[in-house]
Amino acid sequence: MSESVFADSIVQNLLDTDFYKLTMMQAVLHNYPNVEVEWEFRCRNHEDLRPYLNDIRLQIERLAELSLSADQLSSLERISFLKPDFLRFLGLFRFNLRYIHTGVEDGELFIRLRGPWLHVILFEVPMLAIVSEVRNRARYPHITLETAREQLYRKFDWLSANASLEELSELQVADFGTRRRFSYGVQEEVVNVLKHDFPGRFVGTSNVHLARKIDMKPLGTMAHEWIMAHQQLGPRLIDSQIAALDCWVREYRGLLGIALTDCITTDAFLGDFDLYFAKLFDGLRHDSGDPVQWAEKAIAHYHKLGIDPLSKTLVFSDSLTLPRSLEIFRALRGRINVSFGIGTNLTCDIPGVEPMSIVRKNDGLQRPARGEDLR
Repeated sequence: MSESVFADSIVQNLLDTDFYKLTMMQAVLHNYPNVEVEWEFRCRNHEDLRPYLNDIRLQIERLAELSLSADQLSSLERISFLKPDFLRFLGLFRFNLRYIHTGVEDGELFIRLRGPWLHVILFEVPMLAIVSEVRNRARYPHITLETAREQLYRKFDWLSANASLEELSELQVADFGTRRRFSYGVQEEVVNVLKHDFPGRFVGTSNVHLARKIDMKPLGTMAHEWIMAHQQLGPRLIDSQIAALDCWVREYRGLLGIALTDCITTDAFLGDFDLYFAKLFDGLRHDSGDPVQWAEKAIAHYHKLGIDPLSKTLVFSDSLTLPRSLEIFRALRGRINVSFGIGTNLTCDIPGVEPMSIVRKNDGLQRPARGEDLR
C-alpha cells in the first residue's frame, strides 16, 4: 500500500512554522505590542482557488485548537535568546479566528488578516501551507511519498556526480520549504532524507517542529516583514532600515545576526550597514536579484570597512536549486562563507506537479494613537 502524503488536519502543531516567525514575534512583544497590521493572501499566477474555499476555511478553523505542550515549551526554553516572558506568552497563545477573514472577492479567493501584529504574526506560514496542501490534495491525489523520495534522490545523484568530495564537504544546505510545501508529509520525508542521506552538509530546517523531531536547531533570523514594518512605523523611509536593524540588535544583543538587504535596494541597505552593524551582524541574506553580483557588493563592502569577509556568512534563499547553489558556491568559495536555504525545489518539486506561487502581502500597519504605550 502506498504511503499517503496527506492528513485530515494539515497543521497539527503550533511549532509547524518557520523559526523566524517566533524570533520576530518576541521582538514585536517587547517593542510593538500594540501595532495593528493588515495582510492579504495573494496567488501570483491568479490560479482559481475558489473551489477549495470551504476546505481551506475548515483547516484554518482547526488552527484555533492548537496550543503548546509543556514538552514543546521545555524544548524552546533551551534556546538561550528566547526570553522567559515571551515563552510564558507563547504558552498562553491561541490563534484568534476573528483576525482572519476568508471569502471570494472579484472572482478570486481572498484571505485577509487584520489585527494586532503580535496576535496575527503566526498565521502566515500555516495559512500558506494550508492553501498549498488543500489545492494539491485536490489536484494531485495520486502522489505518494515514494514519488517525492525518488525525486529527491535523483537530485542527490546529480550533486554527487557533479561536485567533488571536497566541495560536498563544504556545501551547506538547509530546508526553507514550509510555506509552499506539497504537504506536511512530503516536507517531513524530505527533511528526514536530507538528514540521513544528503551528500553535502545538511545544516537543518527552518521548520521548528521538524527541527525538534530530527534533533537539530531551527534556522532563521528575520523576514522582510520586520524591515518593511519599520518603513511604516517610522516618520521617514530613509531611516527605516537603521531603525529595524537597531531594534533587532537591542533585542538579540549580537545573536541571530543575519540581515536581509533587499527591502529597498541593496545599495541603500549597504549605505545604512555601517561598521557598527557590520561588526555586530554575522552576515547577510540574499532573496532577490543576481546572487553573485549581490555577493560581490557585500564582499567589497566588508573590505571597505576593514572586515575580513571570511569572518562573515552570506545566506542565499531566492528560488534556489542544488545546481544553482553549487554554481554560486563555486563563484564565491574561499572568499566568504556561504549557506543555501532551499524551499519549493525541495518540498514541492515532484514530477507532474505545478508548485503554487503564493505569498502574504502587507496592506497596512497602524501605530497606536498618541499617548498609548508603545513598549
